[in-house]
Amino acid sequence: MKIETKCIQAGYEPKNGESRMIPIVQSTTFKYDSSEEMGKRFDLEAEGYFYTRLQNPTNDYVAKKIAALEGGTAAMLTSSGQAASFYSVFNLAGAGDPVIASTAIYGGTYNLFSVTMKRMGIDFTFVDPDISDEELQAAFRPNTKAVFGETIANPALVVFDIERFAAAAHRNGVPLIVDNTFATPINCRPIEWGADIVTHSTTKYMDGHDAGVGGCIVDSGKFDWMAHAEKFPGLTTPDESYHGITYAERFGKEGAFITKCTAQLMRDLGSIQSPQNAFLLNLGLESLHVRMQRHCENAQKVAEFLEGHEKVAWVNYPGLESNKYYERAKKYLPNGSCGVISFGVQGGRSAAEAFMKKLHVAMIATHVADAHTCVLHPASSTHRQMSDEELLAAGVPADLVRLSVGIENVDDIIADLQQALG
Repeated sequence: MKIETKCIQAGYEPKNGESRMIPIVQSTTFKYDSSEEMGKRFDLEAEGYFYTRLQNPTNDYVAKKIAALEGGTAAMLTSSGQAASFYSVFNLAGAGDPVIASTAIYGGTYNLFSVTMKRMGIDFTFVDPDISDEELQAAFRPNTKAVFGETIANPALVVFDIERFAAAAHRNGVPLIVDNTFATPINCRPIEWGADIVTHSTTKYMDGHDAGVGGCIVDSGKFDWMAHAEKFPGLTTPDESYHGITYAERFGKEGAFITKCTAQLMRDLGSIQSPQNAFLLNLGLESLHVRMQRHCENAQKVAEFLEGHEKVAWVNYPGLESNKYYERAKKYLPNGSCGVISFGVQGGRSAAEAFMKKLHVAMIATHVADAHTCVLHPASSTHRQMSDEELLAAGVPADLVRLSVGIENVDDIIADLQQALG
């Protein structure tokens, strides 16, 4: 099936007389006729459900759809994108293990890695996404466990060179994890470029309507854990906390990563997505291919308008020929990147604040990547505690406005920006 059809059809095939829509299984537990029958599920010897903290049918249907969209072999939903990022790394790395991550990633993920997971003993080395091959190789250590990057960084809009980082990761016997939130599988499928694990904040374009927080992890099923058994004992040696199962032997390349993530991490940490949110997510997925095209078409026109406006100091959008990542975007994102633009208003902080007050169509909100056009001035909101000098050092200048272009009529969006710019 083509990807547009997968958005509608993948993941769930109703049998004769069954619900056409994915059913919401709003139950914490599941009944069995005997302890032996339930025991088979606890031993991972039979398929089935026993407690929603580990698995739920609604969630599994939606996870299978996302796996199909990304070209993976298995997937799991999480309670948020942050949980997906955490699980994807923690499933491989523990105290004393190094992980390499791009500096151009979502600020929340950077804090998760550099502060919270550092306190857990995981040692992150952050590298510039445009680092030379020689410098990148020098960042690896014998016990490095993974490499992490974002297809399109939020909000820096850096386009990640997936193929190059995948080659470096594989030369050193580790998987590449790519957060594909902004591009979605409609515009980029990182697995096709060598990524091994793909994560999403499904809260953004996949849901698309501000309806439910969530995340997802997709396994490509291509990384050979047993070929690098000494690096990944959690996958290649018996898990005594789960009946001595060796995940890579029992479930192979195609299922080991997600099975361990579910049976071990979700069991203990419990960041499960609610079945209700999974149902809402599926509704978003059914129109994802239509919405992403509109987001990108609108954003391209808005970016071109802003670039030509005398009161706009600068514009950052990968679809502009003037953009540093334009050629790389054409390679990885030939059908469009995303709907998020950042730009600066002539006159600095005060001019940006005045611009924000005049908007009518664009909503002031911390969110991005949904049907509504949303706008944020970090210097007066999320980063308001920082001076202009500190903002500049952090890569968030005082004049920066982050604009998430929605799917409204683009003429109305541009007219709103025009009147607000004066």
